Amino acid sequence: MATQRQLNLPDELILMLLNEQTGYFYQVPGWSLNCAVIGAALADLSLQSRIDTDIESLVVLDPTETGDPVLDLCLKAISKDKTPHNARYWIERLAVHAEDIIDSTLDRLVKLEILKHHEGEFWTLAPAMWHAQLHGYSHEHTASQFIKSRISDAIFSDTIPFPRDIIIVGLVHSCGLFHFMFEIDEKAEKRIEQICQMELIGRSIAAAVKESIAVPLLRRPSFKKKIPTVPLFKILSNRHVRNGNIPAMLAEFAKEYGSVFRFKIPLIEPLTFLAGVDINRWVHRNGRLYLTSKKFYQGVENAYGGIGVLVSLDGSDHFTLRRVLQRAYSVKKLESEMNSVFDMIRNHMKSYWKVGSHVQVYDTSRKLSNAQIMPLLTSTETNDIFEDVMTWKNAVQMIHIVFNPPKFVTRLLFNSSRMKRGRKAVDDAVKRVQQNHTPEQRVGQPWELADETLSLYASDPQFFPEANLRFMMSSPMLASQYFSDLMGCAIYAMVTQPDLYEKIRSEADAIFSNGDPDPENLELSDIDVTHRFVLECQRIYPVVYLIPRNVSNSWLVDDIELPVGERVFIVMGATHFMEEAFPEPFKFDIDRYLPPTSAHRSTSFAPVGLGTHMCLGIRWVVKHMAVNLLTIAHHYRLELSDPNFKFKFNAYASLSVSKKLKVHIAEQLNDFPS
Repeated sequence: MATQRQLNLPDELILMLLNEQTGYFYQVPGWSLNCAVIGAALADLSLQSRIDTDIESLVVLDPTETGDPVLDLCLKAISKDKTPHNARYWIERLAVHAEDIIDSTLDRLVKLEILKHHEGEFWTLAPAMWHAQLHGYSHEHTASQFIKSRISDAIFSDTIPFPRDIIIVGLVHSCGLFHFMFEIDEKAEKRIEQICQMELIGRSIAAAVKESIAVPLLRRPSFKKKIPTVPLFKILSNRHVRNGNIPAMLAEFAKEYGSVFRFKIPLIEPLTFLAGVDINRWVHRNGRLYLTSKKFYQGVENAYGGIGVLVSLDGSDHFTLRRVLQRAYSVKKLESEMNSVFDMIRNHMKSYWKVGSHVQVYDTSRKLSNAQIMPLLTSTETNDIFEDVMTWKNAVQMIHIVFNPPKFVTRLLFNSSRMKRGRKAVDDAVKRVQQNHTPEQRVGQPWELADETLSLYASDPQFFPEANLRFMMSSPMLASQYFSDLMGCAIYAMVTQPDLYEKIRSEADAIFSNGDPDPENLELSDIDVTHRFVLECQRIYPVVYLIPRNVSNSWLVDDIELPVGERVFIVMGATHFMEEAFPEPFKFDIDRYLPPTSAHRSTSFAPVGLGTHMCLGIRWVVKHMAVNLLTIAHHYRLELSDPNFKFKFNAYASLSVSKKLKVHIAEQLNDFPS
């Protein structure tokens, strides 16, 4: 088994700090965590007799590499510097590498099958067993349980701990986390203090970490810049406003004003934007510690009558609900329904795509998308009420998230006949889903999102109350909208780039050569061009380009303090139009995603969110979109109805194609299967 090797101290510290309820570390401030991880690496080097350290000094005994990349990075840096320094100096000096060390440690623990990685930067213990014999014990535990049981034994008994356990106790204690892990009484506190004094290496490293943790309090700048405001005339005259490309506009303002800037538009609250490569990276890694979605989505939640719906949750409740729902949004689920997907696509095209006709891309994309996603996730047809539902849902988002008007204005808006019709359509959709999910009707049917939702409600109504069913049962229609927005853009990109259209058609003809392909014949390597085409569509047409949040813990960005409660919009799609992230950003180039560049593996590529709230269906979307484009390309040759059409986004609620965009169904290339 891959785990048959001894873990180093950074590995053990990471496992010790993993909170299995939230899927991430206990709430350790970033600098504190960085110092503790470097302290663990130095302590391991000391145990291996590569360095010697005490309260006053740290010296190299043996510069020979250990073979462990994490430890050797630290050893090499210390060996190069001939000036004597103490442990605290090296902890602070090497802390800049801590995030990379944490990333590589997590990756290694995943490869060793000790941890399992989940979308949204969550980690849980893998089901594989860890052999405690690595440390001279005979019984088995999972790795984290084993390490925590060792530390628990050390704290709650009078046994003499091993040196590495003394070090772990000292590091965790320096971060002040034991009260979150165990029931710590006065006796246990004294025992922890006693353990921390037992061993010189552990004592000196822990002391250095504790001293370093206090340093950021002294580093806060006395001068804090104000958030720059973009003049209204600059907003209105920006070249991207005319074509609706809001993320490109915000990327330009980020270049001019910095990572944080503000709009002050009459009649609405000031809008504070955060945009940039470093912002994306920081939010993806640290956003969970400083940002909350609950307050921003409170109005949306109230509109649905919900109590803790997925988009408004943070922390352990959010992680728990994601884990429950992840099966329903998995690629495996999509692949299990692939034959039905092909039928759904063809049924729509048979009904609406007549050779010689001109089809509105906005409308056909919506109907085609919802005709697949609602049946796949809820076994329910809702195309007849789709527009009414989306009118209401989009109004809820814009009113409660962007405009945030006084309550009496909100009441007036939602009392209009159009909004009442939309709310009624939402209730109708929920009723249809429930009617299709009686026990008798679900016998022998594939398990999907509605089944997961109703099962969760039945098993734990306190965690997931009936009040949340309206949101969850109708949420696939919102997913349909976003999917259709991307599909409309992808159809435009395909028909305006004949060379790529032909390559996609060649891949399509190959996979359909013997009838509809089995899921195993739809590997990304078999549809490489189509796959990269979809990725580039996600980049250059970022239909969901920002996420709203409130600041829960203040922090500094470019010497600008964002205080608790500040409303901010994380413009993750702005990086898609930044030269430093994507050279020639306005050029449609599918080769960006070839090795070694692999641009989609960076946090600058963020078409479906960042961090813990990243879309559950991130992999589903790419494969499902590829299947749609392949099916279209195999059966039809499409052309722009107006060869002189100038592309524009419809920027209301999300980015979609203009309703003026139409395609001509020029030719049917292959008959539909009988």
